[in-house]
Amino acid sequence: MGESKLTPAPLAYQNEPFVNSPDGRILRILSEYMEPLARFRREQIQDTVVFFGSARFRSHSDAHENLSELEKRSGVQPSDERKKALASVDMARYYEDSRRLAFLLTRWSIQIPARRHRFVVTTGGGPGIMEAANLGAHEAGGKTIGLNINLPFEQNPNSYITPALNFEFHYFFMRKFWFAYLAKALVIFPGGFGTLDELFEILTLAQTQKLAKKLLVVIYGSEYWKRLINFEVMVDAGTISPADLDLFRMVDSPEEGFEFLRDGLAKYHLAPQQPKRTGEVVPEIAKTNP
Repeated sequence: MGESKLTPAPLAYQNEPFVNSPDGRILRILSEYMEPLARFRREQIQDTVVFFGSARFRSHSDAHENLSELEKRSGVQPSDERKKALASVDMARYYEDSRRLAFLLTRWSIQIPARRHRFVVTTGGGPGIMEAANLGAHEAGGKTIGLNINLPFEQNPNSYITPALNFEFHYFFMRKFWFAYLAKALVIFPGGFGTLDELFEILTLAQTQKLAKKLLVVIYGSEYWKRLINFEVMVDAGTISPADLDLFRMVDSPEEGFEFLRDGLAKYHLAPQQPKRTGEVVPEIAKTNP
């Protein structure tokens, strides 16, 4: 028999056409679970506080600079562009408040005596409110996490994420899993469709008792949210119960938000754990929490 002229076949997990095919989807999904899990363990992240909000908000200085440049070009005549610039200046307060709240929370959390990092500020990794929260945590000297998503339009990670905790996801549902899995609190700033999606998904999990922990939910900016959502209408219509309004707290300043988070996190996640009641079922997610 002659010598074989075939080259060795690639190992299955090194076969990129297969891994990126529909048949390799389960491997990609598992990778977006196992690779972040390994990194979180390596970086000693115990739990997080997640900030959501609009990617479109600018800092106070950037918003004013944009308005000033626009007025130099076109004067102060009404226009759609100027209207947007004025709105950007108004909404810049939420960028600054997100930055301040993340700073206060991180400055407190890094002083907690613990083997692993507690209540690490986490965002979707992009601009706007996400950038502001990562910036505030960075300024306080703490680690900070960015869970970015690969989109058809470019969304680069912001500069304030701890490099070892900068993630890129393909699957929205795996990204959402990591938002919820380690979170002990959620802070919702004004935002659009994505922010609403994330808010109501977490509230639904809490309402239906699918979370194996007490998750604090802060809705920031009553002026915005009360114009957008009338929760009382839902209570009056019977679509939610009055007790469901206790699933979140609405606040209007970084200091108010910080005090609520600090007190709640200390009460539910730093106080000595109560012994498990006989017969109580602990969901699997709680058993495997790194």
